Amino acid sequence: QVQVVESGGGLVQAGNSLMLSCAASGSTSRITVMGWFRQAPGKEREFVSAVWWSNGIGVHADPVKGRFTISRDEAENSMYLEMNSLKPEDTAVYYCAAGPLVLYSDIKSADAYNYWGQGARVAVSS
Repeated sequence: QVQVVESGGGLVQAGNSLMLSCAASGSTSRITVMGWFRQAPGKEREFVSAVWWSNGIGVHADPVKGRFTISRDEAENSMYLEMNSLKPEDTAVYYCAAGPLVLYSDIKSADAYNYWGQGARVAVSS
């Protein structure tokens, strides 16, 4: 079993930055991808970013490209999401996810991730 726990988040003004962290524990050797999804009030959960654990290559959704950066620390079994130039539309609960993905085509699908955190709230005021 794998456990993932988010930290960070909070309330910021538009244009500012926040960092989210996610720590994985347990049987982490089975993880190939860790990612972030978010869910805004009244909306579906959507893919934000993900990183391949083996090589650190990140993938970002179009709305956050150029503003968000994802990274991982293998030694710490941790993943980070640096969020810059935040906008009110970034307001959501952000979920850390991990899974034994193999196909690149699955990386943006929530169904491909087996392990989920409880979520971290991010609120961006205008």
